[in-house]
Amino acid sequence: MDVKLDKWFKCQVNKETLKELSQKSDLKGFQHVSVFFGLLILTGFLAFIFWGSIWGIFWILIYGNIYCFSNALWHETGHKTAFKSNRINEIFYYISCYMACFEPVRWRYSHFIHHGNTYSTENPYDHEIEYGNDLKKTFTNLLREIIPFGNLVFLNKDITFEIIKHSLGIETKVMKECIPEKAKNKSILISRGYVIIWTSIVVISIYMNSLLPVMYFVLPHFYGKTLHKLVAFTQHAGLARNIKDHRLTSREMYLNPILSFLYWKMEYHLTHHMFPTIPSYNLPKLHHHIKHQLPRTNTGLIDAYKEIIPAIFRQSKEKDYYLKKNLPELEVLKGNFN
Repeated sequence: MDVKLDKWFKCQVNKETLKELSQKSDLKGFQHVSVFFGLLILTGFLAFIFWGSIWGIFWILIYGNIYCFSNALWHETGHKTAFKSNRINEIFYYISCYMACFEPVRWRYSHFIHHGNTYSTENPYDHEIEYGNDLKKTFTNLLREIIPFGNLVFLNKDITFEIIKHSLGIETKVMKECIPEKAKNKSILISRGYVIIWTSIVVISIYMNSLLPVMYFVLPHFYGKTLHKLVAFTQHAGLARNIKDHRLTSREMYLNPILSFLYWKMEYHLTHHMFPTIPSYNLPKLHHHIKHQLPRTNTGLIDAYKEIIPAIFRQSKEKDYYLKKNLPELEVLKGNFN
């Protein structure tokens, strides 16, 4: 399996600067998760106080949309960069994996492949890229994710259905291609644990005659993904496939401070892919050092979607097309730039 990052183009950075920016911090990690979980407690409490009114619906939606940014916490702890301590990273990795409805063994291995073979449609296949040249399928999947409870209606297409299949011992395509034989039993065991937890919370809700337990701990994945999905979709959409240059396969953009915090600064996604061991809180500084070697950084979500939407429409008609990114130097690259 080819996952060697040294085959990818990498921007030039002073070694001392890179060493300094590679330093991880338990303090910064705890500051971040404290505010994140504090926001969840606050909005969850407000939803409880106002439950049964329109304000209860408002606050539970806010709670759910914050909750689903646990996806970003999963990602940062998976790279072991949220904290200096590997043990603390691992604890929060498993917590955030549950919150994001990600089975931790599967996503550890598939994410490893994703970084070494970003947007690969060949062998190995990048199972984390959810969109291809089928325009109808791309937009249907996006709408299903951003409309509250859309992916619950189409549960068989949701990531939770993969967990259910794994819990039953069904070997899915991603399990066959990403998870080593020695780790498959652990993946199955954890999947069964997830199903037991979900079932237990549903039973507690029924016993309490209240929707709140499932709204807090099971259903956020189904009603709260709107904001995170709209942000995360920009990471690679419309960009190059099967090319060893992150400047062409990943997107860099700027976000407002609130979204940037919730997203663990993964808007600097190109920089992250090029230097995946740099803690998220140092990505803006690293971006500053290499931005003259990168394509133009998108100025926000609207700016990003202005180029994404036409690009995926064109990709649906031209298989080899991808969005042209003007690089600082001319390189001979695979693909159609017209």
